[in-house]
Amino acid sequence: MDVRMNPGHLLLAVTLIVCNSQLLVVANSWWSLAMNPIQRPEMYIIGAQPLCSQLTGLSQGQRKLCQLYQDHMVYIGEGAKTGIKECQYQFRQRRWNCSTVDNTSVFGRVMQIGSRETAFTYAISAAGVVNAVSRACREGELSTCGCSRAARPKDLPRDWLWGGCGDNVNYGYRFAREFVDAREREKNYPRGSVENARTLMNLQNNEAGRMAVYNLANVACKCHGVSGSCSLKTCWLQLADFRRVGEFLKEKYDSAAAMRISRRGKLELVNNRFNPPTSEDLVYTDPSPDYCLRNETTGSLGTQGRLCNKTSEGMDGCELMCCGRGYDQFKTQKHERCNCKFHWCCYVKCKRCTSIVDQFVCK
Repeated sequence: MDVRMNPGHLLLAVTLIVCNSQLLVVANSWWSLAMNPIQRPEMYIIGAQPLCSQLTGLSQGQRKLCQLYQDHMVYIGEGAKTGIKECQYQFRQRRWNCSTVDNTSVFGRVMQIGSRETAFTYAISAAGVVNAVSRACREGELSTCGCSRAARPKDLPRDWLWGGCGDNVNYGYRFAREFVDAREREKNYPRGSVENARTLMNLQNNEAGRMAVYNLANVACKCHGVSGSCSLKTCWLQLADFRRVGEFLKEKYDSAAAMRISRRGKLELVNNRFNPPTSEDLVYTDPSPDYCLRNETTGSLGTQGRLCNKTSEGMDGCELMCCGRGYDQFKTQKHERCNCKFHWCCYVKCKRCTSIVDQFVCK
């Protein structure tokens, strides 16, 4: 039997295959470790395959690292979750508020755009992994690392002891670099292509996130002595509060550099009047959508139904948040503690007060 395919049908089939493969790329992300519970180390045998084969979103290189460092996977998931929560806090009053859309792609198609928002997401999630792994080392949860071995700071007073058990930021940084960057380093796009530009952008922003945690780590000290005299101090390296990391990267988001790919296959500034970005800076290659309306193509969820502040002139204000579409007003009950009194000894007793407040929601 002679079976021949119509050229038009062949083109349609190829197009469908390409589209499906692109959707698959979007659907797979290691960020999904934050959305799905991971078995604790004591629940599996080290070196066994099932855990890593069950985890979705890992690239080939990340899966190999999973097999070698299975006890790390719980903390990679915790780091990703920490990064997502901080992203949602920093953008809670923006049109794009870092919403998660599912348990596989996590943020959806919006991450296909090489925007400022994508840059921040990559940076804050990489930072989350450094934070979680560094802390897990200090707490003795991982078999391949322990307390920090950072050198004694030169400006530390001589009579202060350098010791204690500090957060192992060096190990956290190195492991996060190997794991998070593995997916990007596996890609082999033609030099100078759009895909090549996106890979370089992701690597730059991953590094910026890791460097934020590394550089913001500081020295913490504890006093020793009779009756708190603080005649002696013991100091160690301690991670900065992750809120501070988020605020630092949010500043980097506001000053992110617009980049393009050169013929040599390197990122270069779109506007040469600005200083070139350092390893601590965020970069982007595509302009951001306005995020005003729901758009299946870009992945924008729109701002319909979002709460806004009627009196604010900032991004959380109804005029900007609602993109000029207007807003609806409704009344809601607000419950809070009030009339608190201290009773001897020793507790505070409060009443529960209810008030009616106005809220405004974008049309």
